[in-house]
Amino acid sequence: MQTANNKYLLAAAICCFAAALAHLGCIVFGGDWYRFFGAGEQMARMAEQGLWYPTIVTSFIVLVLLVWTLYGLSGACKIKRLPLTKLALILITSIFLLRGVSFVGLMPMFPENSLTFWLISSGICLFIGGLFAVGTWQQWAVLGDRNA
Repeated sequence: MQTANNKYLLAAAICCFAAALAHLGCIVFGGDWYRFFGAGEQMARMAEQGLWYPTIVTSFIVLVLLVWTLYGLSGACKIKRLPLTKLALILITSIFLLRGVSFVGLMPMFPENSLTFWLISSGICLFIGGLFAVGTWQQWAVLGDRNA
């Protein structure tokens, strides 16, 4: 799968990495960062109290975003091809786009998150999902079904 660089997948990978760093910042810097990013007062207070829940949840998100970064880089031919790259990119794209459009249904489950949080985070998810979608389509439109 050595084709020309895929700028969309590379941009998607960079965005995932930036999001992972922002989430990592919440773990490192605590409540003020949770508040700034709109995660809700409850998460911020739990972080300030040293409770494990915010760290575990946020660490999981960091790990997922880092794996998605690697798959974006793999699809963009910047690192070695990872197993099931095409399937992973399709799933990543779907998850980002679904998260971007389903925030209205998710809002009642997280009442402490601000409307600003939902609008900005959903917009970011739609943007990154769009990068993954265009990059994935572009990559396999060039290759056809080879190396799927």
